[in-house]
Amino acid sequence: MPTSLLPLSFFLIFLPFQTALSSSTDAFVFGGCTQQKYTPDSPYQSNLNSLLTSLVNSATYSSYNNFTIMGSSPQDVVYGLYQCRGDLSMPDCATCVARAVTQTGSLCPSACGAAVQLQGCYVKYDNATFLGVEDKSVVMKKCGPSVEYDKESEIVGRRDAMMAGLMGGGGLFRVGGSGEVQGLAQCVGDLSLGECQDCLSVAIQRLKSECGAGAYGDMYLGKCYARFSSSGSGSGDNNHYYPKSHNDKSSNDGEKTFAIIIGLLAGIALLIIFLAFLRKVVDRNGK
Repeated sequence: MPTSLLPLSFFLIFLPFQTALSSSTDAFVFGGCTQQKYTPDSPYQSNLNSLLTSLVNSATYSSYNNFTIMGSSPQDVVYGLYQCRGDLSMPDCATCVARAVTQTGSLCPSACGAAVQLQGCYVKYDNATFLGVEDKSVVMKKCGPSVEYDKESEIVGRRDAMMAGLMGGGGLFRVGGSGEVQGLAQCVGDLSLGECQDCLSVAIQRLKSECGAGAYGDMYLGKCYARFSSSGSGSGDNNHYYPKSHNDKSSNDGEKTFAIIIGLLAGIALLIIFLAFLRKVVDRNGK
């Protein structure tokens, strides 16, 4: 029978967020374990080890993948997936997944199912299939303190504009920004684009309604999440890292192109002046 991402049979585990931005991809967000245990040295454990090895190896060349390891009997089948944040390089993705896999073992020893969300990646496995199954239940939410009263309307307005941009964006990984408010959203790769849109719609609406005028907020659902942060929101927000949006990238690229064009024009102008000077010198010597 299909299970949700972190069903009631999972024990949720929450640990303090790391504070250094340099280790943001490895920072622990949440983890969960099933109550059902497997027998040590059993076929299920052997299949699970094969699955985890496949996850780590695959993360060296792909930001998402899922695997099903079949067994000689139905109870030995294990399903699993990993998902890296859309802006991670392959080396960073592989490092993050390897760390998440290690944490599933330490947090959930002998558990048939486990899930670990780090800042940069997500890993889940179970003996009941969850691949391709929609799940919009809330797994974790975190809201920051309210912004200053005199900035509330501005921050909330910018947050809503940024989130509207996220909703209008395509793909499973989306980045947006409006002024000092930045945000990102991502779906697990086993969802279709339509299912992703439905999931993000729920995540964003809940984030807006439940975090109110918070300086930052995280809303993790079973198969997607949405996050936002305003600059200068305090030490509690140190882990809110956001890659630049496509608009910021386009703006920076445009500025670089403009600078190159100006440099070329200046060089051409200097060359013309120099050639004109040489011509005058030649004409004088000819006379």
